[in-house]
Parts: sequence; structure tokens; C-alpha cells
Amino acid sequence: MSLLRVCAFAKCLSRRSFFEKCAVRVSFADCCRRCVWERNGAVRRISVTPLQLQRRNVSFLFPETAETKKRVLEQSQLLDVLEARIQQLRSDVVLDVHHAKVQFVKAPSYGRGTSSGRGPRGSPQEKTDIPKSGHMVTKGASKSQPSRWIEKLTQEKKNKLKKQQRLQQKIQTKMKDKPTTKTTGSKSNLMPPGTSHKTISTAAKKSRGSMKLSEEICAAVSSKSTSTTDATDRADELAQVEELERRLNQQVSQWTASSSPEHLQEARDETACGDMNQSIRSYLEACVFVGDIDRAHHFLLSQHRVRSRRKHLNTDVYNIMMRVWAKKGALNQIGRMFILLEEAGLKPNLGSYFAALECMGRKVTCSPRVISRCLNQMEDDSLSVDDLFSQCAFRQDERDMLLKAIHVVKPDFQPSDSQQTSHSCPSLVQDYYAQRADHTYPKLDFTQEELQERFKCQLNVEQACTVTIDSVEAAKPVTENMAKMRELLAEQRAQWQKILLQALRESKMILANTNTKDYRLNLYPYLCLLEDREYVDIMIQSVANMPPSGESLKLLARDLGNRVYTKYTVRQKQENQMVEKMAGIYNLYTDLLAKDTKVYDVLPREHWVKLEMKQSSGPSLQGGETSWPYLVTLELGTYLVDLMVKNLKINSDILNPAYSKKLIPILYHMYTFRSTRQIGFIKPHPILTQMQQDAMETKLTFDSYVMPMLCPPVPWTSVKFGAYVLSPAKLMRTVDGATQHEQLLEECENLSAVLDSLNQLGNCAWRINKPLLDIIISIFNDRGSDKLDIPPPLSEAPKIPHFNPHDPTYTASEKAHMKKEVIIAKKKCSEMHSLRMDALYKLSIAHHMRDEIFWFPHNMDFRGRTYPCPPYFNHLGSDVTRAILVFAEGKPLGLKGLDWLKIHLVNLTGLKKRSSLQGRLEYANTIMEDILDSADNPLNGKKWWMNADEPWQALACCMEIANAVRSPDPTQFVSHFPVHQDGSCNGLQHYAALGRDVIGATSVNLMPCDVPQDVYSGVAQQVEEFRARDAQNGLKIAQVLEGFISRKVVKQTVMTVVYGVTRYGGRLQIEKRLKEIDEFPKDHVWDASHYLVRLVFSGLKEMFTGTREIQDWLTESARLISKSGHTVEWVTPLGLPIIQPYHRTRSQVLKSTIQHITLQINHDTKQSPDTVKQKNAFPPNFIHSLDSTHMMLTALHCYSAGLTFVSVHDCFWTHALTVDTMNKVCREQFVALHSQPILQELSNFLLHKYCTRLP
Repeated sequence: MSLLRVCAFAKCLSRRSFFEKCAVRVSFADCCRRCVWERNGAVRRISVTPLQLQRRNVSFLFPETAETKKRVLEQSQLLDVLEARIQQLRSDVVLDVHHAKVQFVKAPSYGRGTSSGRGPRGSPQEKTDIPKSGHMVTKGASKSQPSRWIEKLTQEKKNKLKKQQRLQQKIQTKMKDKPTTKTTGSKSNLMPPGTSHKTISTAAKKSRGSMKLSEEICAAVSSKSTSTTDATDRADELAQVEELERRLNQQVSQWTASSSPEHLQEARDETACGDMNQSIRSYLEACVFVGDIDRAHHFLLSQHRVRSRRKHLNTDVYNIMMRVWAKKGALNQIGRMFILLEEAGLKPNLGSYFAALECMGRKVTCSPRVISRCLNQMEDDSLSVDDLFSQCAFRQDERDMLLKAIHVVKPDFQPSDSQQTSHSCPSLVQDYYAQRADHTYPKLDFTQEELQERFKCQLNVEQACTVTIDSVEAAKPVTENMAKMRELLAEQRAQWQKILLQALRESKMILANTNTKDYRLNLYPYLCLLEDREYVDIMIQSVANMPPSGESLKLLARDLGNRVYTKYTVRQKQENQMVEKMAGIYNLYTDLLAKDTKVYDVLPREHWVKLEMKQSSGPSLQGGETSWPYLVTLELGTYLVDLMVKNLKINSDILNPAYSKKLIPILYHMYTFRSTRQIGFIKPHPILTQMQQDAMETKLTFDSYVMPMLCPPVPWTSVKFGAYVLSPAKLMRTVDGATQHEQLLEECENLSAVLDSLNQLGNCAWRINKPLLDIIISIFNDRGSDKLDIPPPLSEAPKIPHFNPHDPTYTASEKAHMKKEVIIAKKKCSEMHSLRMDALYKLSIAHHMRDEIFWFPHNMDFRGRTYPCPPYFNHLGSDVTRAILVFAEGKPLGLKGLDWLKIHLVNLTGLKKRSSLQGRLEYANTIMEDILDSADNPLNGKKWWMNADEPWQALACCMEIANAVRSPDPTQFVSHFPVHQDGSCNGLQHYAALGRDVIGATSVNLMPCDVPQDVYSGVAQQVEEFRARDAQNGLKIAQVLEGFISRKVVKQTVMTVVYGVTRYGGRLQIEKRLKEIDEFPKDHVWDASHYLVRLVFSGLKEMFTGTREIQDWLTESARLISKSGHTVEWVTPLGLPIIQPYHRTRSQVLKSTIQHITLQINHDTKQSPDTVKQKNAFPPNFIHSLDSTHMMLTALHCYSAGLTFVSVHDCFWTHALTVDTMNKVCREQFVALHSQPILQELSNFLLHKYCTRLP
């Protein structure tokens, strides 16, 4: 039993009534110091130990019966054991320090803190220094019936003494056998033989300040045992040992007396982090936000009083209540919080002192002496006043009150402006930031007044949190049945709102009166953050958006919880008066972007930071909000789902009066299987589905962050600030619940280049290609088109066959076949609905924005790859969405712009892959008639554009070319069309550059060539040569494959080999391609795919000699790292830290009223790494990080050159006029990136990170 448990148990047994009867007190030294600390000084001091007192008074607790006497005797024996164990632990603290050959130093009884003064620690006589607790143990035992546990403890003590004696004898024996001039051969002794032990001792003495105490002891003991020739040196070393032992004893005494806050703080920091701490913080902040201060205060005290729960608390939790009392000017309450901090073994941090000083600033009668004492205490804790202003997040007038308090004792104090400490930039961008003479940052084609007006519109949208838009299906004529269904749905929703409102209020009353003495977190504060009607609106909206096939309970709950959190965050910012400050800074920020203002030589991020520092008064814009843990979001969502399922009902005869009238639920909670796992599912009733489909409603409601922004995004200036005006956004996309990425980013010293590149991508303005949008909507509202990637309506879905499985006329095989058909039909209907709704959302948003200019804020994934934040409609989407997006700013084509448009069109067709740029241009000129016909008659002409690989983008390009050639001067034609430049198997390009592989570099266009190289065709040609050779040698499968090896068959495998595809995965890819060839014999698919994947891998190994070696090195490194218990980390050349979040999966059960949800968590850092995922993912993730680094470098330099630039990973977009400039920048930055010693720096980083403990 551990000391902590013994002390806690002893505390429980000690009754307060016994202590109150005692008048005599003694010092704390007479009791177990650990016990005293556990009681936080609240237990009264008594003349005897609590255990003895309990034993003496135990007879008064029970009636004098035989049974109770027996119970008293048993308890007395247990108390004897506890007392014996405590005394044993108090008196027997021996520290064994192992140092190769076993050495040990024995400390005296802790609590003394002084040196024993005894001689060398090797003699057997030292065993008498260890107190024998045998007599002490049996002293208080029952004489009539000795306890066998006491005997066991005594025997353990004797055995321990014998082991120590034998150990000391062995050490002495080995010391005598050792040569006098050689060391013990310990691991840390790396000096050559014959080196004097005195030198080692001197070295140990010099490094004593930096070495751990145990390491100093090891060095001293090792030196002591290496030589017996020099008596003087030996005496010096023994003195050193005794000095070190004395220091060790002092430190042990400090630990046991709990008088070292540093050690407690370190231990607490390790245990307080995690979801529980975050849940407590979010709970307290929710209570404070709704004004339920008593609930928050009592909850914190309930957590503080119980030791097992107190471990989840850290200083920031206590600071939440301190800020509340600071607002009220309750300095005495803040003083109590400081006492609680001290009792918990925690140190006040900046937030604690900030709350105290703010409170002093609000109290007019506060004495300057109190303020001075607070500032002096801050200095004693190594905290400066400037840190308060640079690191704390302020709300409302907190900063002004803090400054007011400081001015009482320091009237001339002004916070330092050095908010952004200067860190060295990565070498790749040092010149970019240092030499800006030739930079020409672009302006937007808007006046400052227009941008400020656009900001107001965006602010209104985000404050509303939702946007309701017209559906593109509204163009259909309204039938009588549609009108009837819409009216019915409107009536039902009005009833559902009333029912949900009543149910929500009743459930809140129940939760509000729930007994909180069980210390459990309660959902009540989270249900009070918004108005009741807002929760109801969120639930009604989720019902309207639910697919007919239903939704996973976990996904539905997560979405509901996230919507509540988003609204709560916006309300927080409004309450904290951040909106007004944001508006003021943004209006000044538009001066940088507007075309009618002066030209600046700073980047958007730098300009915003300067403006924010100038507008320092008032609330902080960055930080201050606690994000909810995933479990809290999920629990809140499941609670709302449960309300919906239990309370939303409809009449069964609403569509058919022939049915009996009764209320039936509109949502059903059921279970279904996903793979081999059973999951909860929420499915709408068929009546509701039928009503929604027949109504074909004309309105769609989206969350505000789903829509593109109406003004330029707020620039990313830190990890926690940027993108939207009010809506929360993450800089790095992560799995729900993963926090390791954010922690790494916050520790990173300089992310300027990464943030600036994201800002550049987000500052590109867009508009809708309205003629093309109208054509797409017309096909969408007709019957769709599978060929053109326009999903058909559900009316075109296959009918689900109905049959009675109990019908005896069907045979077993017929029933199985019909069941299979039903499953296939349902799956097809579900897929068609998903695709149809996805297209509906995209087209409806595009239609809503058809007359607007808009922007896409960007963020990134954990590898650094960038993405637009709006999920549905953006330029990373399908061919349809890319085709209807054009740049808002137009630029004249210039001399070569029209040629680039024609080349781009040929690229979109997928033809002429092996032709030179001139050859593609000539081909485009030969098909000008088809191009113009496609532009003029897209749906009724020759329809040439429909055969392109990307048909809608090809049609848009045809229209742009037609408009240009028909203009008076094509060179002056203003084009808004984005021209793409795509990478040639980008992953292989990076591998070839890393390995300096000339042959591989040539095949992926890294070397000058007359015509563009196509690596896929090259691999196919090489595979065909291998096949022909094998066929000639009589291999049957090689003969069967004659004429079937093409670029398409090998392309996917070649492309994914770079990203770590295995032979198994490659075989499946080739098998799929072979099955698509109707002429290929299906009975040979298996053998052919096995054969071809081997040839593809062999061909790639010959073409890219360094690629496989680099991949193998990365894979093996990741395997070794993960096997040692670490996750793989690295830093990109731009300084972005990356960590792979792959850990062993653990299950966690979320208990809710509707269902227990089992979460499969594979990102928990407490779990061991998943070795297979770590090693397989490292090569592709590393290449992705290099790819994103190259894109970011290109974005920065294009911005400084005045270009419009966006990217879809390795595909770069710009105006036709600036394609040549962008190509030049792209090549220059690729060379600059791979001129760095990337692999060497990676190796150095891995060695430093994971191998620092090796000699």
C-alpha cells in the first residue's frame, strides 16, 4: 500500500469529534508530514498520533457485544499495521543509485536535513544505522492475538537488511579486485585507461550546477571506488560524497514535507493537462458566462477538497474564479483563491497576479502598499509587469483597470511595445523579409470605403451565425401538391418548436435541481449559454438537413454541439466588447488593401500587428476562449438528439386519412453495422421523408462559416487568431480531440512565412462565371447528367423491390438474391441522395453569390497542405465548382496570354500529353472551329467540349477564348480566367531532387527536354519491354497481356508509389484498371495484376534509383522511433513543426441517456504509437510537407511580385498574362528548396530529438 493511500485512509479513520475533545497540541513534526500536508493544515494538532487516538477511543463507538468486540479487535490490528507501515516509511528512506557496477548511497531518516558525519559508505557496520522497526511495530499490537501482518512487515525488514549487507559485501569485494588506476567501467566514464580519478572528480565538481543530483552522486561514488593510492584525494572525495548526501537528504526532506512548490508544479503540470482539465475549465467558464457564480464557486471548491479530483486542477482553473471576483472588486475572495492555490501546491502565474491587480484597480480604497506587495511577489516569482500586458488576454476594460492599479505605485509606467519578439527566420526566407526594395505588393480593386462596407456585411452575417439562401431548385414551377406539403411542413415545424421549447425548459429545470455533491460535470450551464429558442432552431435545422437514409448518432451529435459552441463563441466576443475593437482595427487595415490609398511595404500580417499594438486599450482580440473538449461537444449534442427523438411526433394519418390517427415519432433511434462495428443511428420516419421530398423547399440554411467571406479575411497573426471576423477557426485541421498539433504550434518560435502564405492565398478575390452557372443549373434542374458529373434527382433512382421474405413460393436462393437486390438499390439511392445534395449546396451557394465578390480564408492540415475553410463551395472542389469560379480582378491578356489560354484548354482535354507547348498550341489552332462552336452552342452544337477530361472547365475556357478572339484587340482583352500549371508527378519530382537522381529527374521534367516527359507513359513503355521479353521466353501471363498495357493501367500505381503504396495496394489498383477493359479475359485478372505490379515496381526502381532508398530510410527511421515509444516529428524548411498523430486505438465510452457511445480514439498521446501507421505514413507525409513548403515559397514570392496566385496543392493558378512569371518563380523556389540539405537536416533533427541520451 502506497504512503499516499495509507495517509488518506488514516485521515478517514480519524474522527473530527475526537480531535475537538483534545486540548493538548504538539508540533507537526510528531505526525507523518505527508499526512499533515494531505490535511492541508486543517487537522488539529494532538498530543498523540491520530492512529493511537483512534485505537484508544474505538471502544466508545460500538456497544459492548461479542461481535463488536471482534470488530474492534480487527480494526485495532489494522491500525497497528497502518501505524507500523507509516513508521517504517518515515524512518527507512534509502536511495539506491545504480551506476553500471552497483553502487548505493543510503540516506538517513528524512526530516533531519543534516549530514550523518559517518565515514565511508562501504562497511558492513553501517547496517546498524538503519532503524529497526520490529519492536516499534509490535509495541501496540494486541497481546492476546498477534497480527500476522505485523510479523510479515517485520520479516520484510529483516530480509531487506540482509540484502543490503550482501550488496555491500559484493561492492567491497569488487573494489579490492579492481586495479588501482582503472575506473569502474561505468557508462558515463568515456575517458581512456590510466586517467586519474582526480580529473573525473574535478569534472564532476565543475558541472555540478548542470548535472542532476543523482548523476553527481554517481560520478562521486565512481571516482571514490577507482583508486586507493592517494589518501588525500580519497578524503576529499569522501567529503564530496558526504556533502552530496547531505544535499540529497535535504531534498528528500523537502519532498516529504511538501515544501518545494517547483516539484509539485512539475508533477501537476503532467497530470493536469488533458480533457478533464479542459472540461473543468469550459464548465466553469460556461457557469460564469451565464452568471451562475455560486455554481462555479461551489464546483471548484468541491474539486479542490478531494485530493483525487484536485490533481485535475491547475492554476488557470483557479484564475477563472479570480477574474470573476476581480470584476466584483472582491479582493478578499481573491486572497482566498491564493490560499487555495497554496494548499494545492500550485504557484500563481501571470493570470493570477493580473486578476489580483485588476481587482485592486477597481477598488478605490485599495492601499498602494498592497499593490506594491503584489508587484514584489511577482518579481520574486520571476514574472515581470510587461509580461502581464504581452501574454494575458483581456476582456472588456480589464487592461485599463490593470494599468490603473500599476499607476498607483508606478505613475510613469507604460507597457513595452515589444509584443512580437524577433526570432530568426528560416534561411529560405531570410532575404525575402530582409530585402524588400523590389517588392510590389498587390492592391485589391476596391476603394477603402467599399472594403469597409463589405466588412459590415460580413460582420452581420457572422453575428447571425446562420445564412438562409434560395435553393436552385426553386426555379421549378410550384405544383398544388408542393404547395400543400410546404404548408403542412410549416405547420408541423411551428408545433415542433413549441414542443421542443417546453421539453427543453423542463429538462433544464430538472438539471438545475440535480444534486451536485457528486462532483460530476453537469450539462445545465451549457444549456443556458444561448436563448432557449436558439437551441430549438438548431434542432429544427438538423431535422431539415437530415438525409432520408438517416445519420450516425455520433456525427449528428457532433454537429449539434459544434453549432452551439460556435454561437457561444460569437456571444462571448460580443460580451467582451471585441466586436467594436475588431471593427476599428479592420477599418484601418483596409488602408493596406484599398486601391485608393498609399502603397505600403509591409505584409498584411505585419500591418495588422502594428495596428493592434497601437489600439492596445480595451479587450484583446487574440486568445481568451477555451475550446470545448470533444467529449463535451458530443455529450451536449447527444442530449439535444435525445430531446428530439423523445418529443418530435407527427400524426400517422397526415398523408393518408385512411390510416388510424395516432402520434408517431418522426425520428427513430436504431442500430446498424458499419463494417464489423455496431453504431447508433438516427433515421427519419418515411412520412417525414416523403413530405420533405414532395415539398421541394426553396430555402436552405447554412452556418455562416460555410459561406465564402464578403470581405478579405482577417490575416493570420498567430496560431489562434485569423480567418473569420467572429467565427472560430483553427490554423491547423486536426482529428476531433487531438491537441498535440496545437501545442507544437504554440511552442514554435516563428511561423511568419507559413502565416503570410496562408494570408496571401486568402486575399485572392473571386467571382462567379454566371453564363456557365446558368447552363449547369439548367441541366441540374432537368435530369442531371452522369457523363457531365451532374447528379440526377432521386426520381431517377432505381425503385427498391418489395417482397415478403416469409412467402413460401420463394426458394432460399431467390430470397437471398432479392435481399441482395434490395441492399444494392438502397445503397444506390443513398449515394444518389448524397451526391444530389452536395451538388445542390454548391450550386445554391454559387447562385447566392452570383453578383458578389467573395474570398476564401485558408488553413492547413497537420502536414502543411493548405485548404479553403468553407467546406462545400471552393476552388478545391470538383470540375463543376472549379469551372464556375474566376478571379474577381481581371488583367489584359498581353502578347502571350491568348496562347496560354489555348494551351490550357488542350491540357484540360487530356490530349497531347507528350507534345511540346508549341505542339499543343498548334493543335488548339487546328480545332478553333470546335472551340467556337462549343462556346456558342454548348448544349445544341457539336458538343466537342463534353469529351474532355475536365469538360466544364474546358467549356469555360472555350468561352473565354471565344470572347478574346472576337475582341477588337485580343492583347488588351481583360481576362478573369485562371490558367493552371500542374506538377508532373510532384512526389517523384521531390524524391528525384532529394536523391539527385538525373534519370528520374528527366522523366518528371526536372531536366531540360525538347518535349515534356510523361513518367506514366515512360513506366508503361518500360513495363511493356519487360512483358515482351518474358513473352518471348514463354511466360503465359505475359503473352495474355499483349496489347493491354497502357498509360492508364499503370498511372495510379506509379502516382501512389511515391506516397507509400504497398505491392498489395498496387495490385488492387491494377486489378481495378484491368477489370475496366472489356476485352481483357477476366479469369486472368488475378495473375496479371500480380505480374504487372512486380514489373511496375521494378521499372520505377530502375528509373528512380534514389527514391526507394530514401523511402526505405524514412520507413526504417519511423519504425525505430515508434518502437522506442515516440511519435515521429520533424520540422519543414519553413519552420512548421509536424507530428504524426497515429497511436494505438483505445476505446472510451460516453454514457448518455439515449445510448452509450463507444469512441475509438487513435490520437491519444498517452497510448503507445501505432508502429505500422507511423512507418507507412512517414514517407508520404514528409513529401507532402515538402510539397506544401514549395507552394508556400511560391505564394510568397508571387505576392511580392504583384501576381494573383492560388493553388490546389501542386497545381498553381494565375492570370494568363502572368503565367510565365509564375513559372519562373515556381522553378526558382523549387531549386532554392532543394539547395538546402534537407535530408541532412532531417537526420540531425531526428538524432537530436530521439538519440540525445546515447553516448
